[in-house]
Amino acid sequence: MGDYRRDYRRIADRIAEDIAGGRLKPGQRLPPQRAFARRRGIAPSTAGRVYAELVRRGLVVGEVGRGTFVRAAPAGPAGRALIEARPGAVPVNLELTYPSAPGQPELLAPVLAPLLRPDVLAEALLPAAATGTAAAREAAAALLATPGWRPGPERLLFTGNARQAIAAVLASLVRPGGRVGVEQLTYPLVKEIAARLGITLVPLAGDAAGLLPEAVAAAHRSARLSALYVQPTLHNPTSLTTGRTRLLQLAGLVHDLDLPVVEDRIWSFLHAPGDPFAVHAPALTHVVDGLSKRVAPGLTAGFLVVPPHRVAAVADAVRSGGWSAGRFALEAAVRWAAEGTVARLVEAKRADAARRQRILAEELAGFAVRSDPHAYFAWWELPAPWRADTFTAAAAAHGIAVTPGPAFAVSPGHTPDAVRLGLASAPEPDLRRALRTLAHVAARRAGDRTVP
Repeated sequence: MGDYRRDYRRIADRIAEDIAGGRLKPGQRLPPQRAFARRRGIAPSTAGRVYAELVRRGLVVGEVGRGTFVRAAPAGPAGRALIEARPGAVPVNLELTYPSAPGQPELLAPVLAPLLRPDVLAEALLPAAATGTAAAREAAAALLATPGWRPGPERLLFTGNARQAIAAVLASLVRPGGRVGVEQLTYPLVKEIAARLGITLVPLAGDAAGLLPEAVAAAHRSARLSALYVQPTLHNPTSLTTGRTRLLQLAGLVHDLDLPVVEDRIWSFLHAPGDPFAVHAPALTHVVDGLSKRVAPGLTAGFLVVPPHRVAAVADAVRSGGWSAGRFALEAAVRWAAEGTVARLVEAKRADAARRQRILAEELAGFAVRSDPHAYFAWWELPAPWRADTFTAAAAAHGIAVTPGPAFAVSPGHTPDAVRLGLASAPEPDLRRALRTLAHVAARRAGDRTVP
């Protein structure tokens, strides 16, 4: 046991020497533990102990879902590290985007109570088909309706959540090896879904008005696209909402190309009422939405509105992928919608998002922050000399988790020096404190090697 411990500590010592000698830079990401183990010829469990030892020594910081980053650095002119931990910092997670309205549990609980009656519960615990129930289809159609659009209930399908809805649609549209066009910056889980399905994502350029039609056309000419995945309302991470003129241009193009579209509207409930892209291309567009943001992530359902001729194919994909919604969640959703609970939560969350956007504007005034007054997140283009990875590590050293821009980049060569700030999950006082701290970190002078 003693020799074994010395082995992993000796490896940790060598990494520590590389950090002290400047061969590993502040903010630099260490390889994943399995890759590290292969390179060193050691067991993955040993690699885990090496990384844990480096964390214990305060040399690196590990961030779930992103990796392990160098935190210590050679002393700068002021005799302090570039990224230095702050003792007693209270963790604030600005990665999460799970909004919760004040009094939300009190709103939800009374509607769930009838489901606990044995006779009702027995029905609610039966398996659910991809088509749900007639009541669920009617409730979802009403919930998703906009002033100019109301989906036919016969076009509604259900999954466990919106991510599963995306997976089911893509699986039904794209064969392994197929190509799907997406914005250059996109929802990170779409990248994971595509990798699991053997799909190649093709990054498409956009501008301040949204996705460029000419970029879609050029990519399709290069090698046929099987589908297009877009977030035209409150795009994650930039908060951009595509205007009507650009939507009409894109609709004309997808008609000409006969190109199926997957429209992700998971954040659309926060925006002023606007019609979906599906209004302009109903025969090609598959609308994805869900309850996780409107209600709560722990008890949710994903919604799919598909063209009539595609219902059977997408329902087959839902079943074969094991992505069906839980019957209990559907029953709860029907009751929440019918009782007006969802509508009340939506109004409360719109007001909450607006308050948080005002805090953001106050605390990050003067920085290049792109957002929308209705959104629960913001895209911060960092001032020089910050890089996304270094700033993420610096934020973590202050007890603040942010999402680095490269997590959203489809192309490895497109790695913006930006971070996404999730505004939904932290209590408002903690959010203000965290944003103020990040502003101080970002505002350091280019020649100053210390963090204020």
